[in-house]
Amino acid sequence: QVQLVESGGGLVQAGGSLRLTCAASGRTFSRYGMGWFRQVPGKVREFVAAVTWSGGSTSYVDSVQGRFTIPRDNAKNTVYLQMNSLKPEDTAVYYCAAAPKDRVLETRRELYDYWGQGTQVTVSS
Repeated sequence: QVQLVESGGGLVQAGGSLRLTCAASGRTFSRYGMGWFRQVPGKVREFVAAVTWSGGSTSYVDSVQGRFTIPRDNAKNTVYLQMNSLKPEDTAVYYCAAAPKDRVLETRRELYDYWGQGTQVTVSS
């Protein structure tokens, strides 16, 4: 089992920045690739970003490329989502998720085994 807890969400103006944190406990964190997803009411949870177990490779959905980054710190069992130049359309509940390391940079939510409870991000115009 892996337990994931997100934090760092909140209200920010368009153009601003937020850093989300996902703290993991349980099984060895470095065994897992990590991802961030987001969901708005009435819509499917969508992929945002992923990072390999080592942090050496990352992947992003086109809409956040160049604005978001997904660093991880295996010594702290933590993955982050650094969000810059935020837009109102980034408003959503953001979830972190863990997938076994052989599922490299996976964008399909059904292939992630563990999920956090989510943190709300609201971007005002």
